[in-house]
Amino acid sequence: MTAGYANDWEVTNDAKLRSWVESANASDSDFPIQNLPFGVFSDSVNASPRVGVAIGDVIVDLGVLAREGLLVQDADLFARSSLNALIETGRTQWRALRVRLSSLLDARNTELRANADVCQRALVGQADACMHRPVDIPGYTDFYSSREHATNVGAMFRDPKNALLPNWLEIPIGYNGRASSVVVSGTPVTRPNGQIKLPDAERPIFGACRKLDLELEMGFIVGASSALGEAIACERAEDHIFGMVLLNDWSARDIQQWEYVPLGPFNSKAFATTISPWIVTLDALEPFRCQQPEQSPQPLPYLRHAGPHAFDVALEVDLRAAGEQQAQTISRTNFRLMYWTMAQQLAHHTSGGCNVRVGDLMGSGTISGETSDACGSLLESTWNGQRPLHLACGQERTFIEDGDELILRGWCQGDGYRVGFGACAGQVLPAKETA
Repeated sequence: MTAGYANDWEVTNDAKLRSWVESANASDSDFPIQNLPFGVFSDSVNASPRVGVAIGDVIVDLGVLAREGLLVQDADLFARSSLNALIETGRTQWRALRVRLSSLLDARNTELRANADVCQRALVGQADACMHRPVDIPGYTDFYSSREHATNVGAMFRDPKNALLPNWLEIPIGYNGRASSVVVSGTPVTRPNGQIKLPDAERPIFGACRKLDLELEMGFIVGASSALGEAIACERAEDHIFGMVLLNDWSARDIQQWEYVPLGPFNSKAFATTISPWIVTLDALEPFRCQQPEQSPQPLPYLRHAGPHAFDVALEVDLRAAGEQQAQTISRTNFRLMYWTMAQQLAHHTSGGCNVRVGDLMGSGTISGETSDACGSLLESTWNGQRPLHLACGQERTFIEDGDELILRGWCQGDGYRVGFGACAGQVLPAKETA
């Protein structure tokens, strides 16, 4: 155990740590030595997708380090197109690897820095890399856990005095989404076609979505499987979480409004879900753990956990309007506002015996604050198109138009450093022509 720390891995979160990778020491870098998120990348020198860790403006190729004997893991573990095999080695191994990488990249350690040949092969500029979806995703579930968001939607489409349905304060509401259409940041998103029921029409039409929206979310990646019929206890649920990503669950609001009764959204949310390429571990987020909102009524016993289980992650949404060079921030909020925690979501998800698998993705649900500039969707910020958003470039938006790019960003602010997630971005392409 390292002197002065309760556990060896806690040394990796020391705010005083500095790296010999100078770009990592910038106060506005998303990837300081305290972060070390995992991802999958390729580059022009080596087109094979492989596992790396971000620090500053470079990626550390873990396979190179393993082949040089600098890591205890076999190099084959990192020569993969997904992180699943690494995640399956278990929490003890993730932590040991992160501790070792932190030591190798520490400014006080010359073990790696002094070997110019290995550094040249192991360090790849992020600007020269292509990022891939970091995990194979067996299943995807999206929750509905922001009280502010649920209240806005309930007030918009139902009775404002009874915006929340009776079950909302009792269980983490969710639905099973479509894992096959989860894409990595930078992947273009094609506007979906679908059935739309216009207000005065007797029957629906089939055509391009007219109310395309974003959903500002975070997602967590399951890091330990459970058996069919086995419930994960709320107090131990975080042991089953590898890390977190930013997530945009693109939504076709007009298609959704017509199809969601009685079984919930289907095609309106199955066409694309964008995630950021770097998975930030729960260990890196630990210094930013904070108290979740008070829950009333008190949850049933299987949904109770002691202590703080929220995380202080600042979130922003930028919109770069079609034809414009500059993006504009249209929303700012924080993940700590979520009413239901990740642990409660996972505990409820498995409470009936549903098994989870390594790589499963769980979306938080849209994250909104109490003000109009803290909304996690255009549905809320424009109140279903009734209050257009006026952009600095002179354009206005009620919903997303073809050519628009949406960029989500998130970070935890430390003392002189930040633990960030990078960008979660996608540009909208026109719908495919229908017969």
